Amino acid sequence: MTKSFIKIEPMQRDYLDDVMVVEEKAYGPHHWSKESFFNELNSELAKYYCAFNEKGELTGYAGCWQILEEAHITNIAVSPEFRRQHIAEALLTTIIESCRKAMVKYITLEVRVSNMPAIALYEKYGFKSLGVRKGYYQDNDEDALIMWTENIFYDKFKSIYEQNLENLNEKAGITYKL
Repeated sequence: MTKSFIKIEPMQRDYLDDVMVVEEKAYGPHHWSKESFFNELNSELAKYYCAFNEKGELTGYAGCWQILEEAHITNIAVSPEFRRQHIAEALLTTIIESCRKAMVKYITLEVRVSNMPAIALYEKYGFKSLGVRKGYYQDNDEDALIMWTENIFYDKFKSIYEQNLENLNEKAGITYKL
């Protein structure tokens, strides 16, 4: 099995054209505008990251808002042709690392109830479903699961996280630039 290579670094304005390509492929006609990403990059609360493969292609991105002791993951998107290569997982671990450095204790997100691969990934990292937002997604009125972590500094979370990170690093060579 060949180890994939993933480079993660903070999102830059220069990357937004490529981010928009991923955004459109991942979400279709109901996606964020380029202006939305500009606004996020100008926010002190927002942390956004891009993933690149060994050819330097932008393959995915993720973002969150960090507010006091909580973070809200706004999106994790991977271009369809690059899925199943641990990119979303690498982006998720980047957000968790960013939260750890900022002393953020809890992480939350919404995910489509039909997005079983994403739900499985979040559950693997200790997220639990704590509710549903009915009709949350405007394109088809699909419900969203509301998922939360326990305190990411608790031993139980740290143990799961560190084991998953070790397994991920065996499968993918990841370089982080936080």
